[in-house]
Amino acid sequence: MTSTERSGISRRGFLGATFAAGVLLVAEPSPIRASAAAGDVSLSAGGISILASVGGRIAIRNGSSVIRSQGSKFQIKDSVAGIQLSTGGTPSLVTLADGSPGIRMDYVMPAAAGAVSVYGLFWVSTNHAHLEWHVSGPSTLIPDGFLFSRAILTPSEPDRFVPITDWVRDAGGGIPYEETAGIAHVSSWGAQHGMFLLERSKQAWTNSTWIHSPGVLQADGSYLSQAEFFFSDTRPSATATIGTSRQLGVEIWTDQAFNIWETAGEPMSLTALVANGSDAARDVELSWWVRDYDGTVLATEALVANVAAASTWQHTFSLPAPAQGIALAEVSAASGADVAFARTTLTVLPPQQHLAGEASMFGIANYPWLQVPSAAALLDLWQKVGINWVRIAYEGGPGLPPSAFDARGMFHNLELQPSLEVSDTDAANWAATNLATAVAAGARYFEVGNELNRPFNTGVAAQAYIDKALRPVVDQAAALPAPPKILNNGLAGMDKPWVENFHAAGGWDLIDGFAYHPGRGNFTPDYVPPAGDWEAGPTGSYWNFYGGLLQLKELMAEYGEKEIWLTEAYACTRPNGWWNDTYRHAAENVLLTLALAKAEGVRAVCWYQFHDSVLGQPQVADPENGEYHYGLMNRDVSAKPSLLAYATAARVFDQADFLGWLTFDDPDLKGLLFDTPEGEIAVLWSRADGYILNPDHDPDDPHFASPEVWIDPWPTKTNVTVSTAGDSATEFDSIGRSRALTVSGRITTLVLDGAPRIFQGLALSGPTEGALWTSGPVTAQARNVATGVVLAVTVTNTGTTPADIRITTPFGENKFTKVPGGASVAQEYPTGGAGIAAGQVTAAVYHWNDGSPRYSRHTVDYGSFDSRSWLAG
Repeated sequence: MTSTERSGISRRGFLGATFAAGVLLVAEPSPIRASAAAGDVSLSAGGISILASVGGRIAIRNGSSVIRSQGSKFQIKDSVAGIQLSTGGTPSLVTLADGSPGIRMDYVMPAAAGAVSVYGLFWVSTNHAHLEWHVSGPSTLIPDGFLFSRAILTPSEPDRFVPITDWVRDAGGGIPYEETAGIAHVSSWGAQHGMFLLERSKQAWTNSTWIHSPGVLQADGSYLSQAEFFFSDTRPSATATIGTSRQLGVEIWTDQAFNIWETAGEPMSLTALVANGSDAARDVELSWWVRDYDGTVLATEALVANVAAASTWQHTFSLPAPAQGIALAEVSAASGADVAFARTTLTVLPPQQHLAGEASMFGIANYPWLQVPSAAALLDLWQKVGINWVRIAYEGGPGLPPSAFDARGMFHNLELQPSLEVSDTDAANWAATNLATAVAAGARYFEVGNELNRPFNTGVAAQAYIDKALRPVVDQAAALPAPPKILNNGLAGMDKPWVENFHAAGGWDLIDGFAYHPGRGNFTPDYVPPAGDWEAGPTGSYWNFYGGLLQLKELMAEYGEKEIWLTEAYACTRPNGWWNDTYRHAAENVLLTLALAKAEGVRAVCWYQFHDSVLGQPQVADPENGEYHYGLMNRDVSAKPSLLAYATAARVFDQADFLGWLTFDDPDLKGLLFDTPEGEIAVLWSRADGYILNPDHDPDDPHFASPEVWIDPWPTKTNVTVSTAGDSATEFDSIGRSRALTVSGRITTLVLDGAPRIFQGLALSGPTEGALWTSGPVTAQARNVATGVVLAVTVTNTGTTPADIRITTPFGENKFTKVPGGASVAQEYPTGGAGIAAGQVTAAVYHWNDGSPRYSRHTVDYGSFDSRSWLAG
């Protein structure tokens, strides 16, 4: 046996631990056996063995010597030689630096690989195999392109891609967040699981034959690619904790898809799995708390158990579901100084009805690339929250085929990306091929490209876009009997110079609708930058919502009206970054974005995107990369508050018609008024605290200590007294929670701040009548009629004999004689204005009983009434 240096194992997070022999689900280490015969080399330990064969084959077997995984090739990538695969290999037994046995595989690389050499080292411990490949070669090697082959034999279910994450507290303050500590590729054979664990690995570059295993540069200039394999009967996160000898780990989940319940009072259960990765039993305190959106503690509990070495403890917490809303849950496991914790959300979202159909404004910008827990469950949720348009769907594309949406009565479009650096012939061929794809998909709209307006805010790319992408599509669409409608490439930001050049070059007449992406930084959605302040850098005011939309509408007033499609709209929640939204701001901004879009007649808003993380790296956490935090759902597919805000907007604005902006005496107060089948709906908010979010950040430091989601970020509260349409009114916050307002005399007082709220039951377009004020036989009511406000008074003769009745009001008086018993008299008194102050009506009643008069006097106090409309203009 040859002595070979064993590599050091360096991992981010818990993969920084040295792998301890024999800890995985076994209390004592097992002996390691090695053998070599007839060209085969094998290593075995408790529950596992590796068989290496001539030709490069590496087979991993379980404790019964059944092969579960095998592969024979290693792939390298080189900027000159391209992709090269090994063509064979020779195994040998070696002695590692610590004296334990290992297997070395010297791979044969093809001549085309040039001066590239690859060898592998493999060793085992109880239920665990370590695999590593050493690659040497020229400086043109691309280590991110390394892969090793493996095929899983007779699995009981499809393989899973499972990112392993750590929840961590931010040393700079703010909310905790997740970091990816490793990537697991998990296979199952009944109760037994096999798991390849790597520091990094892309799902998009992994399939049933290959696992992406990028190389890491070593001090000697070579690259090291490595993976761990475990047999286990527990969940991947616990397997990783125990297999890497980490002290503690905790994972949490519920038995509901997306952690969403429908009804208040339902039992909500949250299960926690604690893993003790140490080599000794220890007492572990497991605790949890649940806070609602206002910070109220809904549940808290703590208990202690002794957890054996290399073992797990599972416990389920429960509480009754609150009314509609969202709660944040945190579970912690602690033993001495070692603490692990995890967070998730628990959501109550009742069923909702959406009737707008194809006229709906509500869409999603991406195809459903993360179908967890299933495609059916995902589409159920999409429809529940009101998603009716899918931006991208075509046969053979990512996500689901068009037929899946057709079966649901959902509508779908297509966006495909052309190149602007091709010949005219290639451009025409691209147009023909992709227009045919759009037609075959039944796409109602074809968005020709995505964000091809770089460099932003310069307009230089407009001509090339028309020549190489748009016009070839439009020309070929003209020959079709029923082509899809054409949208321009969704611009990144509302790029006015691009649009001006696009129009000047004849592009405006080629499109049916205009598409753009109103990217937004730390500005409220209703922020309009000052003229001339539209800097397009990474933190420039070019990235705003409402200013860009108004700019586009100004251009349309000159160029001609087009449908407006916001094919990507955002509310990025990258943690502890001032340029992005906090979780609470995001919910508020989702609601206000959609309200403003509805008010401005936007045809559709496609939200980008449904899930946190990105295609190709699903459920991988990356706290520094904003691209991973655009979703309506958290990484663990629980809901963000943003999802409830989207659902609230879709429910309220489903069939809404915009009536107008509202005006107030206080210029900081803002409002939109809509007519809906349920009556008038108002969206009201204040800008007393300004339009800039996270304003107290350090401009030279991207870090911002985001407050917890239950912290109210708006210090200034403004009371506003308004009329109501009836005797009740309701307020809905940004996540759809309702609150009955106190109404007296058809008047209520609202408390407004920077968070947009929805109000139902107000009379902001001008009430037609006031409250009914009654005392004894007298009733008074203010009414708004064609000639102005009148005070309508009714008096009833409650006696059995005739009576004379005199009515006295601040606006005049009248006398009625010989009013029969049981009869009433009524009179309207013009007030001469649009409203009246509170006042009093008096009715004097005279009964003549055989010449003996009987006199009674009755009064009714009435409240103030204001008939004016709050609509601007």
